[in-house]
Amino acid sequence: MRPATCVLLALLAMPLAAQAQWQWIDGNGRKVFSDRPPPADVPARNIIGRPAGGGGASVPAMAAPQAPVPAAPASAPRVDRALEEKARQAEEAEKTKRAEAEAKAAKARQDNCARARQGLATLDSGIRIARVNGQGEREIMDDAARAGEQRRLQGVVQSDCVAR
Repeated sequence: MRPATCVLLALLAMPLAAQAQWQWIDGNGRKVFSDRPPPADVPARNIIGRPAGGGGASVPAMAAPQAPVPAAPASAPRVDRALEEKARQAEEAEKTKRAEAEAKAAKARQDNCARARQGLATLDSGIRIARVNGQGEREIMDDAARAGEQRRLQGVVQSDCVAR
């Protein structure tokens, strides 16, 4: 035979060897592939694939765990640790984001408090205060407008100047 024909026959025979594989899900939920039957502690519902031809169906399950089974628990903690680490980092990022938002809100309340107190001090001083109306004209606040502005600023002081 020619070498190319031999290589072609070998490539065609490879899937037949791969079909003589057992497939099952171990206790950790991982897929296991082996040329030997699963251990006795694996329930029949977790066996996904058996060797073709039914030759493996009569083979009794081995009592001792095979090499792929112990390898899965060793890799499971690494995956769990990596997932836990990502979850922890996401949680820390969320906490940092919340803390920054709270700090920004506290700073805004502090600024509002300072401006409201300054406005109240100006109104309480009794000096004449002028405002610019909607038409761009300057008008002096009368006693009613002054009292309304004092009430508004007092409300701001009560809401923003309390210690939180």
